[in-house]
Amino acid sequence: MSVLNAAAPAEAVELLLSCCHSRHWAERIAAHRPYPTVDALLAAAEEAGYDLTGPDLDEALAAESAAPARPDAPPAARTALSAAHAAYESRFGHAFVISLDGVRPDERLDAVLAGIRSRLGNEPEEERAVAADELRRLARSRLALALARGLTFHRSDL
Repeated sequence: MSVLNAAAPAEAVELLLSCCHSRHWAERIAAHRPYPTVDALLAAAEEAGYDLTGPDLDEALAAESAAPARPDAPPAARTALSAAHAAYESRFGHAFVISLDGVRPDERLDAVLAGIRSRLGNEPEEERAVAADELRRLARSRLALALARGLTFHRSDL
């Protein structure tokens, strides 16, 4: 936490962009440092997520990518996941985002497939609201994980 509080503004923004790729979101959080506690930082991150404009959300979603299946997943499961991601991206124009907090690793593939299948029926504006909510949850989780790791942000780890 003290690393983020003490970082130069540009460095803080870059660290935060690893959690959510909205420059406005990252700059807003960086501008309100120092944060007295982790909870205060996470609350600020969540609040900033609710204030994303349409272009901010587009920027953040454009930086997301489809999560691959675990290497030990059966080939049929990998194929199903790839097809589901392709259908989602074709319908909505961005990668499928979902927070898997609280989902056991061995249940994640099923959770992602079920999420994509259920959300493919959404109207575009409804899905945009769902994706924004999931992105807020992801950003908060990524930030909490990075803080737990001592702010060693690496996008591939998040």
